[in-house]
Order: sequence, then C-alpha cells, then structure tokens
Amino acid sequence: MAVHDSLEVLDGRCDDDDDGHPRRTGTAWTCAAHIITAVIGSGVLSLAWSVAQLGWVVGPACLFCFALVTYVSAALLADCYRRGDPEKGPRNRSYLDAVRVYLGKKHTWACGSLQFVSLYGCGVAYIITTATSIRAILKANCYHKHGHDAHCDYGGSYYMLVFGAAQLLLSFIPDFHDMAWLSVVAAVMSFSYAFIGFGLGLATTIANGTIKGSITGVQMRTPMQKVWRVSQAIGDIAFAYPYSLILLEIQDTLKSPPAENKTMKRASMISILVTTFFYLCCGCFGYAAFGSDAPGNLLTGFGFYEPYWLIDFANACIILHLLGGYQVYSQPIFQFADRFFAERFPDSGFVNDFHTVRLGCLPACRVNLLRVCFRTLYVASTTAVAVAFPYFNEVLALLGALNFWPLAIYFPVEMYFIQRNVPRWSARWVVLQTFSVVCLLVSAFALVGSIEGLITQKLG
Repeated sequence: MAVHDSLEVLDGRCDDDDDGHPRRTGTAWTCAAHIITAVIGSGVLSLAWSVAQLGWVVGPACLFCFALVTYVSAALLADCYRRGDPEKGPRNRSYLDAVRVYLGKKHTWACGSLQFVSLYGCGVAYIITTATSIRAILKANCYHKHGHDAHCDYGGSYYMLVFGAAQLLLSFIPDFHDMAWLSVVAAVMSFSYAFIGFGLGLATTIANGTIKGSITGVQMRTPMQKVWRVSQAIGDIAFAYPYSLILLEIQDTLKSPPAENKTMKRASMISILVTTFFYLCCGCFGYAAFGSDAPGNLLTGFGFYEPYWLIDFANACIILHLLGGYQVYSQPIFQFADRFFAERFPDSGFVNDFHTVRLGCLPACRVNLLRVCFRTLYVASTTAVAVAFPYFNEVLALLGALNFWPLAIYFPVEMYFIQRNVPRWSARWVVLQTFSVVCLLVSAFALVGSIEGLITQKLG
C-alpha cells in the first residue's frame, strides 16, 4: 500500500509554491465550503431516527458532543499537515502520507486497510439508500393515486441491480480529474434533499401544532433492546460527522501565509458550526414532527406523503447524489488497484495494455482488461453485499462505529504526539490519551449495537 513520497521538493518557478506545485489559492471560506459539501450527505437522513432513540436531552447533546470531538480531531490533524515547522516544514498532502511519515509502514498498512474498508462500506450503503429512494418515488406516486391506505409495496433487490449496472458504466471513468462535473452535481443534489427534509420536518411540526417526542426517546419492551437502539443511534451520528480522511487533501488547497493549520482550524470551526446547526434542524424537527414514529430514513420512511411531487424530487436528488457519491468513494480503490498491479506485473499485457473500442456512433474509447475485470468484480461485490444486508440504519451505524475511533481519533492523536514532541505522562499527553480511550469505548459500544442490529434484522 505504498504512498508516493509527497515530501520531495522540486525546482519550481516563481509562480510555484514552496514544494514546486502550482501556487495554492484556497481560503478559510473555500475550505469550509469543501468540508460542508463533503460532510452533508446521506447520513443526515438518519438523524431524526437517531434523536428519537435518544430523546430530547441526550439526542441534541450527542450531536453537540460529536461536533466537539470532530473539531478536536480536525485541529490535531491540521497540525500534522507540515512536519516540524508549521509554515516551512515539508507537506503531507494526504491522510495516508501523514500516517506513513509520522507512524511508519505498519500503521500505514493498517490505516489504508481501514480506509478502504470504509470506502467499500460507503459504496454498499449508497446502493441500499438509492434502492430505497427509487422505491419511495414509486410508493409516493402510488399513495397519491390510490390513497395512503393502499397496498404499495415494491421489492428492493431489482433496483439495487439497476444501480449496480449504472455504477459499472460510471466506474470506467479514468480518475477524479475526469469526473469533476459528477462531483458538482452530487454536491448540489445533497444540499437539495437535505434542505427539503429540514423544510418538511419544520412544516409538519407547525401543522401539528405541537412538539412530539419525550425526554427518554422511543420506549422499548426491554432495557436491553433500548441499549441496542441507543448504540445504533450513536453509530449513525458517528457516520454523519467526521471528515478526517479528506481533511489533509482539503488543507493542501490552502494558500500561505498565514500557516495552513491556522486557516484549517478556522475553516473547521465554521463548517462544523454550520453542519451542526443543519443536523440539529433536520434531526430535531424530524423528531418533533413524528415523535417515536420518526422513520429510519426521513425521506423514504413515509412520515411525509404530500406534496408527493416534492417527495419524488427529493428522492431523485438522493439518487443523483449517490450516483456521483459512489464513484467518489470508489475511485481511490480503483486507482490503488491500477498502481498495485502495474507495479507488481510491469510486463503483463493484461494489466498494462489499452485497446481501442468503438460502439456504433459513440466516440472511440480506450479499454484496459484489468480495469474491466477488477471494477466489474468490485461493483458486483458491493451490490451483492447490499442485497444481502439491505438495512439502512444498521449499515450506517456499523460504518460509523467501525471507523470513528481509529480514523478520526487514534491516528490523529498519535501523529500529533510525534509532530509536537509531546512527552509521555505530561498533562497534554494524559488528556489526549483519555480523550482517545473514551472515544474508543463509545465506538466499541456503537459497533456491538450495530452488529446486533444487523443480525437481528437478518434473522428477523
């Protein structure tokens, strides 16, 4: 899992930056915009359900706590962008670069494996979410035509296969540089459906004339069932917040002076405040509108029936967002596979040769057999896992719990110790280690609950 050396300083021109790359022009505001666009996604749809499980006190408090933890994690990682001097030290242009430089090869392999598991899991979650949204559009039209008591039931596996087929075509986009348009569309769509969910929750609360819900949240038949639900809710919130995997890549766009870590901390504060406000609005107004009946997915659980065309539009936005989102999370794995096999088999025609293919009137395209086989198997495997475990909340909770502590807490804390030469058993070392251990316990609690939820759903 080799990472290209980002510390090499090249001979640059006068308009180049200190590492020979084109001069960076990003500001705190452009950086905050990147973070908000990346963070606000399908995770926001589960927040009303999460707040419902936790209640009016613990639910909003958890959102605030995760916001605080995310800011601390972002601040620690921002200081690791440059080795040594925060203004002139060599840059770490990616998360894996930083792990390799500060923690060594073994940690790089562990981090890379977790990162790829996270990316793979997000692909599975996006297939599940898309199929649910397609079914929601069909149900909304059915309910509008035949009434809310009509039997409008549609299977999900077929639509997962359709989405998988679409992703198979999109997966042959060579790399990120050729899919900027797809990312722009995805970002606009994510804001659209998130605003619609917030607006519908607010309108329903006003129409009800009362705020539903309770201090303790949804009542369960046994205390153990309540514990599992709480742990799943925490996992869903953990999935919605951290952005550590992309933080250093975003920080690498910032101009200096001032030092990039100072700008990044300011941008993180702005983006986390905006995101938390948005999450509180979606989660709390969704709970206020539906109380204990808050759906697992705010826009597909049919708390809202009308206006049906707005439900259709919101779910269409989700589908378009996830068409691009799947590729954003899959391309790093595709690129790693291309590099890995090219370095391992440099003389293989199957791995390295490209063939020109013409299909009717379409422009000619260059095809590599390794890419065709690997990407086909990858998309097929994510689709198969989604068909086997089509459980939105439980899958999000599992992903959030699995990656929250190691990627958002452990690696940033350990890298910060080395970057700042923090002595063992000093006050700062003890505080940050305690912070890491507490987050580990929370992550483990959410992980156990999400696994229990998946097993219960599968067996039930």
